[in-house]
Amino acid sequence: MVTQINSPTLYDTDFNLWIEATVKQLKSGDFQEIDIDNLIEKIESMGKSEKRELKSRFAVLMMHLLKWKYQPNKRSNSWLNTIREQRLQLSLLLQDSPSLNPSLEQEFNQWYHYSKKEAGKETKLSLDMFPQSCTFTV
Repeated sequence: MVTQINSPTLYDTDFNLWIEATVKQLKSGDFQEIDIDNLIEKIESMGKSEKRELKSRFAVLMMHLLKWKYQPNKRSNSWLNTIREQRLQLSLLLQDSPSLNPSLEQEFNQWYHYSKKEAGKETKLSLDMFPQSCTFTV
């Protein structure tokens, strides 16, 4: 019995070239040659990446808003710039992918609790200092 060893694909050996080849095949309608399994995997991965970015930017924004509100004596332009930048990037992300809005609204409180814990670690303030539920709005 001969065991067939899977040889590496273009996806495995040169990702950028794989992208270029796949785009060319899609544009020319050469659907038979498309590496469909890796294409599906990559598209699914892109969707997950967008949601991770949303959560990450939200967490950074919430942490800085909490620090701003509960450590007024330590306020800095750096914090303010971070708040502005995260708001801008969240706005752009939601403009590009409005279907992420329900995720933000559904997971707002869960993400707030994560941000509250991180803000507590960073500020050394007791978690009791922060509201149980988020006082900020989407």
